Amino acid sequence: MAHSALGVCSWSLQVSNIPDLVRLSAEVGAEVVQVGIGDPTHGDWDEGEGFVAALQASGLELSGTMIGFPGEDYTSPATIRQSGGFGDPALRTERLGIFRYAVDKTAELGLKCLCSHAGFIPEADGPERSSFLDCISEAAQYAADKGVLFTMETGQETAALLRRTLDELKLSSLRVNFDPANMILYDMGNPIEAIEILGADIAHVHAKDANPPQESGQWGEEVPLGEGSVGMAAFVEALDKAGYCGPLVVEREVGDQQERVAAIKQGISVLRGLA
Repeated sequence: MAHSALGVCSWSLQVSNIPDLVRLSAEVGAEVVQVGIGDPTHGDWDEGEGFVAALQASGLELSGTMIGFPGEDYTSPATIRQSGGFGDPALRTERLGIFRYAVDKTAELGLKCLCSHAGFIPEADGPERSSFLDCISEAAQYAADKGVLFTMETGQETAALLRRTLDELKLSSLRVNFDPANMILYDMGNPIEAIEILGADIAHVHAKDANPPQESGQWGEEVPLGEGSVGMAAFVEALDKAGYCGPLVVEREVGDQQERVAAIKQGISVLRGLA
């Protein structure tokens, strides 16, 4: 495995200040951290606007940033389809403002990768597709102007639809944050095959595992790394074949803090064992 580092997502540790982030990232054995910029899903910082300076003084190695949006509802796949990312035209102006803020903070931190769920990408024949892609293009262009990549997280669409969208937009600043478990949780296809389709556009990776939904329209189940349907050895091998050599950042979104810390520590150990 040629990946440069194994890491953790800050929000998975359920911390609200930088000292706790430093302490727990060390406890789980993380070499890098993807940090939430500050939103209802990914966590606000006790340091307020001083969180950038606190991060810079912390000694943490950062792989990138993450931003979500107020009002995103993950109760079910249907609720996040309605409320996620840039999907709702009425919310795009407000959310583009939040996205620009995240780009600015990412650049201030000297980082290149800002991850976000773009929302459910409309199908090629969908009447709303044109305006959605215009919004994504505007976000990606702002990121490009600041030297930042907008890495869209996988899962809310098939790899084929995401591939078509990337090819249609042809924006060098628009890339992929690959999360294999999301594809299973949303029932959007085989993540190993998705790596083959998305290939060189993968700029950042979440390491997460899951089992598929038992009923149509319901969530799958997130499980500890190595215990689900992803197939971690095949996952790492597929990333190698695709030429990916960036960090693998463990994300855990269920359980209390103690359970998450234990699962993340185990996940990093699983990945290290595949090296």
